[in-house]
Amino acid sequence: MSAAVQTLDISPVGRVEGDLDVRVDIQDGVVVNAWTSAELFRGFEIILRDKDPQAGLVVTPRACGICGASHLTCAAWALDTAWRTTVPRNAILARNLGQIVESIQSLPRHHYGLFMIDYTNKNYASSPFYEEAVKRWAPFTGTNYEVGVTISGRPVEIYALLGGQWPHSSYMVPGGVMCAPTLTDITRAWSILEHFRRNWMEPMWLGCSLERYEEIRSYDDFMAWLDERPEHANSDLGLFWRMSLDIGLDKYGRGHGRYVSWGYLPHEDRYNKPTIENRNASVIMKSGVYDGAADTHKLMDQSFTREDVGHAWYDEPGHLHPFDRTTKAIAKNDVDHDARYSWSVAVTHDQDGRLEAGPLSRQLIAGGRHGESWQHYDPLVLDMYKKMGGASVMLRHFARMHEGVKLYREAERILREFRLKDSWYEKPTERDGRGWGATEAIRGALCHWIEVEKGKIKNYQIIAPTTWNVGPRSNDGSRGPIEEALIGTPIADPHDPVEVGHVCRSYDSCLVCTVHAHDAATGEQLAAFRTA
Repeated sequence: MSAAVQTLDISPVGRVEGDLDVRVDIQDGVVVNAWTSAELFRGFEIILRDKDPQAGLVVTPRACGICGASHLTCAAWALDTAWRTTVPRNAILARNLGQIVESIQSLPRHHYGLFMIDYTNKNYASSPFYEEAVKRWAPFTGTNYEVGVTISGRPVEIYALLGGQWPHSSYMVPGGVMCAPTLTDITRAWSILEHFRRNWMEPMWLGCSLERYEEIRSYDDFMAWLDERPEHANSDLGLFWRMSLDIGLDKYGRGHGRYVSWGYLPHEDRYNKPTIENRNASVIMKSGVYDGAADTHKLMDQSFTREDVGHAWYDEPGHLHPFDRTTKAIAKNDVDHDARYSWSVAVTHDQDGRLEAGPLSRQLIAGGRHGESWQHYDPLVLDMYKKMGGASVMLRHFARMHEGVKLYREAERILREFRLKDSWYEKPTERDGRGWGATEAIRGALCHWIEVEKGKIKNYQIIAPTTWNVGPRSNDGSRGPIEEALIGTPIADPHDPVEVGHVCRSYDSCLVCTVHAHDAATGEQLAAFRTA
């Protein structure tokens, strides 16, 4: 006979720029149902209504304190497509570099400051890797924690060379960028990259050179690399892999098994006259939708994007394209898990349903042969996905950290490609119209839609990675990606449900906050603990 269902409310879990609440039903020690509630309303779409079209360049980078460059990128490209600008190649390179270095800084920050701390949880004290995990990854006192968190600040020094500050610069503008780096700036950027590589990426994270790691193209290659030298097995990547297997993080966190990426990093010679239609064929990292069950890849089409509001606190029709939304928030927003329970909408993609966004999605799509022949191709994570039986907490985090090498290499390429005497900006002609700017923030698919009418913003809509992943149930009853990924999660101790944290943070939590868990039926507080 099955045990009674126990309901845990975990509030808040660090995940979005504000509060994420998670409710899980547990039966026989396993999560059988889940709800994710985004509890903070910020209303950037409402703030921007009736403002100057370029207000988004200043306002939207404030949507996030860790990935403002991605929002700025989207805001600039949205106006570029609306105003039909010409963007010089130097400007495309400078925009890409700003986003890349911001993404690179996020990798050790999330790895050490948010994700790996859970490996020091007392629930894993019996693991043979536990003592070493505590030594390296304990917060504040861990040897590698200190190095990783400290060095994470280096890459955005390059961003500051371009934008004058980080975060919240607005150096990307329609028609280009408002900077003109000198040879001294480029030389300094090279030295910052080299410091990051030689003091963290190679000796601590990989335990090998970038060149050796880049030879890994399959699951079998990776396992051979792991056993090749003690430095590989004992690197932070090697220890993460071995301990993750030991504590079972390859066994849960699967999700829907369908994935999305807008693609990103427009090529400097292919997107100089940006339009919505020519973007897919112009980005280095290709867009796509990957269906893991059917093992099919195809390009992403923004026209299929829809937002369901049936379980969110908005008084609008459901299943609308962002261009057709009005963002009419409901003032009274009681949580009702059978009805409305989140400020996040449920994003769907016509023909494909609910899709997961993030580094795992990007890497699975990078393994496809769709798109243009010159675009980036990397088969490793897709091969791992197939041979390891699908997605998991472990593979989702590995995909995030795996990206660091290719992003680093692209930053190097950009520094070689700048032509310092060429143009950085071409003044556009302002006009009414609709625009669309998309990219991949470190957490996944990010997009801005803008409609300009009579010289003012008529409508501005943002779908962030968190919107894809944290969204509530859609109108057809399907769970959001994190809700679905929580199903089947084993809970060893309901007084300390660290496994729920593993799943949520594998999607990249962006808050360090206190979690309070209680039994929803009795109100008894079971625990108060840190998520990171």
